[in-house]
Amino acid sequence: MIIDVTVPMLPESVTEATLMTWNKKVGDFVQRDENLIDLETDKVVLELPAQQAGKLVEIIEADGATVTAGQLLAKIDTSATAEATAPAAAPQEATPAAAAPVNAAPASQTQAGVAMPAAAKLAAEKGVNTATIQGSGRDGRVLKEDVAAAASALASAPTMAASKAAAPSTAGDRVEQRVPMSRLRSRVAERLLQSQHENAILTTFNEVNMKPVMDLRNRYKDQFQKEYGVKLGFMSFFVKAAVAALKKYPVVNASIDGTDVVYHGYFDIGIAIGSPRGLVVPILRDADQMSIADIEQAIHDYAVKAKDGKLALEDLTGGTFSITNGGTFGSMMSTPIINPPQSAILGMHATKERAVVENGQVVVRPMMYLALSYDHRLIDGREAVLTLVAIKDALEDPARLLLEL
Repeated sequence: MIIDVTVPMLPESVTEATLMTWNKKVGDFVQRDENLIDLETDKVVLELPAQQAGKLVEIIEADGATVTAGQLLAKIDTSATAEATAPAAAPQEATPAAAAPVNAAPASQTQAGVAMPAAAKLAAEKGVNTATIQGSGRDGRVLKEDVAAAASALASAPTMAASKAAAPSTAGDRVEQRVPMSRLRSRVAERLLQSQHENAILTTFNEVNMKPVMDLRNRYKDQFQKEYGVKLGFMSFFVKAAVAALKKYPVVNASIDGTDVVYHGYFDIGIAIGSPRGLVVPILRDADQMSIADIEQAIHDYAVKAKDGKLALEDLTGGTFSITNGGTFGSMMSTPIINPPQSAILGMHATKERAVVENGQVVVRPMMYLALSYDHRLIDGREAVLTLVAIKDALEDPARLLLEL
């Protein structure tokens, strides 16, 4: 029996998706629940598993196609068996998915060097062999950013004149390249513009002495990892400190809905994480009820899922307050942009040893600048400043978190 492979129902508010790379070609035998292809939306990457085992007899939509819910993608013959399915059951040129650029790497689904559609197109234009590139995408897949980097390296090499670059290069040439935004990057851009247009964003700054938290972490990190199987980081302390401050100043945890103010009686904290697809903000739900170990484990799991493109829509939905850590990349100070419909976001930065005055004495301490961006339509400067001071006080005296002071 021939069955149809169609686009599943997409998450709410998502109208279309982009096909990434087919994991099977026409003539291959597929097992039930085996992932046929990933579908990239502007929020998450979805897997499309086979509903039944059989032979893939036709691929309707090729890599890179834009599709909608219910659209026909392929057909599977469920009467076929694995033994009867030869590896070369159908020539690749018979399917749209096999129509790869001439200069793209050989087709493969599991090894490094496999290029995504946009990457393969760019590689063909630039004369780059994707088989020589170590991909940064899921399962080692080559992304267009990887191809762009490789092309730039070729452009700066002495042998550039002999390469198959996108355009002839002579002294004085100024090379440009144009690549389409990913769905996620387009969505991030849209939301950031929305935030700046709709919110009255102000930012207040403070600094925190990280020595108490660093001493506490150094004292217990080995025992903590042995006990819970996860490393003790700094983010969990900031989550706990933020929740304590939000309890004192609930308006910072609130949001605007039309002409109403919605005060949330729960604390869902978004943690900004970089991924191969761009910035994502998974949510720690009911963070006030989570232990330090729970928070560290959840952040670790989200980081792994983000790297592998496995974040689900529910992981990214909601949130009443967010934390972003620019210090990971060396940022000393920034003004983070609010993640709508939230009303505030905390920015962490790099910890640097600086001279400070304590009890009339100049001492060296590991200091971090903190930034709290807030929507002034809802939050006054007083509440914003006091919230940031409460976070600072909790971090400089972690016992406050235990005693809820």
